[in-house]
Amino acid sequence: MTTDDISGMGPLVARLSRGGQRLRHADRTHPWVLDTAVVVLVFLMFCLPDLIHGGADDGDSPRRFRLAFTHLPVAGMLALQAGLVLPLLWRRRKPAAAFAAITAVFVLQWSLGAALRADVALFVALYSLALHGRLRQLPWACAAMAGAMVLVAVRVSSAVSVGDALFFLLSTATAALALGLMVRIRRAQLAGLRERAARLEVERDQRSRLATATERTRVAREMHDIVGHNLSVIITLADAGAYATDIAPARGKEALQLIGDTGRQALGELRRVLGVLRATADGPPDTPELSPQPGIADIEALCAKVRAAGLEVVYRTSGDVDTLDSGVQLTVYRIVQEALTNTLKHADSGTRVHLAILVEDSRLGIRVLDSGPTTSSEPPNEEGHGLVGMRERAALYGGTVSAGPVGGGGWSVEAVLDLTPGSGGDR
Repeated sequence: MTTDDISGMGPLVARLSRGGQRLRHADRTHPWVLDTAVVVLVFLMFCLPDLIHGGADDGDSPRRFRLAFTHLPVAGMLALQAGLVLPLLWRRRKPAAAFAAITAVFVLQWSLGAALRADVALFVALYSLALHGRLRQLPWACAAMAGAMVLVAVRVSSAVSVGDALFFLLSTATAALALGLMVRIRRAQLAGLRERAARLEVERDQRSRLATATERTRVAREMHDIVGHNLSVIITLADAGAYATDIAPARGKEALQLIGDTGRQALGELRRVLGVLRATADGPPDTPELSPQPGIADIEALCAKVRAAGLEVVYRTSGDVDTLDSGVQLTVYRIVQEALTNTLKHADSGTRVHLAILVEDSRLGIRVLDSGPTTSSEPPNEEGHGLVGMRERAALYGGTVSAGPVGGGGWSVEAVLDLTPGSGGDR
């Protein structure tokens, strides 16, 4: 077969496939049509010739066969043919009952010594039982089929040896049974593949929704950290500037400059986050144009902004913090940022804050302790998005976050991260 022949089969295969789909749809809509068509086809191919030629006595049959079989009147022949063929109408809905009815008529017919071409209905019924019936019904059906075949072999023993007759009849029955089981197994496999494809599609959609929800949570956490902290600093500086305008204009001007610097920094971080989102949606990010994520080295600048807002911050580190990977450093920065933001929201100006970052072996500790007291009407121990965000970030590195009041006034935030290899952001 040439390449042109193969390519030319494409439209033919497509038409056959569409035709098969239309037939299956029509069968699901009108199942009786196919069953009736099978009965009509069997009648035309196997019953009508017997009616025309007089059954087994037609002149085309060898003489020894004509002597072996009983001649039936037309009425009797029609009755037996109807008993053999009409149960095929229920071959798919009630295959066991159809097979039993056809087998009973088949045994009656051969007990009378008559031979009909419509006997092929018994093999069709066996095929339908193997395809549509219950598997536990097959053993007794095979036993009944074998008994019927033995009866036929005995009846034709005067013309054909019993062994040859049994071989031919049982081979035909086995072929019908095997064909039914093969089609049944194939349909089960296709149904399993369709179910698996549907399940995979559902799982894919669920993974997509989960990834979307995770990304939304990450972006919301970033936006909260950026906007929440910088707005707190800006509000505090604005209040201080308004108070200092009449008393110390120079300090008011300095507060306005700090507000501008803080706003520009917040705008830059927001642009970085939104730029990453756009790059993720449209293609690979253009990393040279994006500013790096903040790390531990930027905490000193963060403390400077908080000091400008009126708090006294004492910051110290212990251990080799500069060699930590960028993911850990970003987590540390955001936890510290959120803790200082909460202090700005709830503590008076002039509050002293002790910030410590300690690295010991495979653990990193963060401690933010302020001296209080709080001035906000909102309870400082009320768990909001900030504390939840800190715990989510720490959980990425197998860590924990605890927060609460300390004796004598003030508030403490403590976080512990696990720096063991493999405990990072791949969780």
